[in-house]
Amino acid sequence: MLQQADVTAERPPDFTPSLEFEQTRRLVEHGVQESWWYLSDQLSQLRKKLETYPDLLSHIDQILEEGADHTRVTQHDLMRLSQLDGLGTWREQEASDLSSLVQKRLHALQNPPDCSKAKKLVCNLNKGCGYGCQIHHVVYCFIVAYGSHRTLILKSRGWRYNKAGWEDVFQPLSETCTDPAGYTHSHWPGTNDTQVVDLPIIDTLSQRPPYLPLAIPRDISERLSRLHGDPAAWWVGQFLKYMLKPQPHTQQMLDSMAESLGFQRPIVGIHVRRTDKVGTEAAFHSISEYMNHVENYYARLALATPGVIKRVYLASDDPTVITEAQKKFPDYTFIGDPSIAKTAAVATRYTDASLKGIIADVHFLSLTDYLVCTFSSQVCRIAYEIMQTYHPDASSYFRSLDDIYYYGGQNAHNQRARFSHTPRRPDELALNPGDIVGVAGNHWDGYSKGVNRRTRQNGLYPSYKMEEIVDIADFPPYTEVDKRKSGT
Repeated sequence: MLQQADVTAERPPDFTPSLEFEQTRRLVEHGVQESWWYLSDQLSQLRKKLETYPDLLSHIDQILEEGADHTRVTQHDLMRLSQLDGLGTWREQEASDLSSLVQKRLHALQNPPDCSKAKKLVCNLNKGCGYGCQIHHVVYCFIVAYGSHRTLILKSRGWRYNKAGWEDVFQPLSETCTDPAGYTHSHWPGTNDTQVVDLPIIDTLSQRPPYLPLAIPRDISERLSRLHGDPAAWWVGQFLKYMLKPQPHTQQMLDSMAESLGFQRPIVGIHVRRTDKVGTEAAFHSISEYMNHVENYYARLALATPGVIKRVYLASDDPTVITEAQKKFPDYTFIGDPSIAKTAAVATRYTDASLKGIIADVHFLSLTDYLVCTFSSQVCRIAYEIMQTYHPDASSYFRSLDDIYYYGGQNAHNQRARFSHTPRRPDELALNPGDIVGVAGNHWDGYSKGVNRRTRQNGLYPSYKMEEIVDIADFPPYTEVDKRKSGT
């Protein structure tokens, strides 16, 4: 995320940091951030109560400013720590190796030796929702295909975004097997002997398998947990990497836009969702709220790269947002295409121009160095998931103004208490070390909300005392695929 001088030393090729070291380093990073969110929120609340005392207000503002600077310097040093003594080199290589392993497995799954005899999972693309929701629907189908060891057959003719289907925009999911026919056919879950199984949408799925998101495969879980701060997002990102390979004309469109927009790094991505979503799925957030986090990112980046040009890629379904941002923040270079925002309006959402626009927004947002958005938006979450495929670990390269990362229809998201907690307010949870808490959300003020599985109490709890529980599931072995040499 932060560009810096090369601090990586040579290490033996078999060098691997311990899982405990990597997890502890992330806990420190998490704790620093959560502590600052708590302190800044408390000081901001105190400031509101002291509005009639200008001298005190000035002093609180100074504490907030210097506290933010303290936090940025600490984060800068932690980022350097993650690259020292060969850790950066190891992380780059391990990320590449793990991705290659998964991509090879997906290719083998999607290209069976004999399509007429292969076990298949049929997925209908036409789920009645927007682009981000439909892409996540295909990912869900693909994960179930991987978990049931079936070739995914995507039925996309008549797709509401492109009547010609998926293959008119992206490359087919298989080079050799696209026929849904088979000698036996059943609805999910079928049996082990059923050749073709139809999969419903995740919302109506009965007999839910344990390998739905946020689960990751057991056979790569230790390597992935050592490498990455958000293993589930990395895992989803690998399916998107395989799925969203553009057709030549789609790639040409993206390349042409990158040149005309002057897309360069470093750059922060902002996704501002308005129109039909505000008031129903999401609250209104002003452009200033987004820019507060952009300014903090560039202040942090300036510690390593003074004088950097402050660029922002701004995507929105409201064409007035870019003009507003340029007017309010003249020291930033904003790039974006207002015509994309116009096609994102409800009346024109399912046109060819709209599809090109949303593909471009997701593409460029995922290529940014830091993402400021609302995770209630599927577009934002897809950009974050794809971002994981471009970096060894981009799990902290975002700031959501509302939800934490989640996957629609996911299995339970749990955290574990590392330390005890005695409630200081009636709405807080009591915690013992080892308590499991089902996460409902992060309030970004040092506290999260959830339910203590032991006491069944709902309430707030201090985020810095918790650790993530990585959901690990048994997927089918791909041993024979792993043994094959690359390219065979």
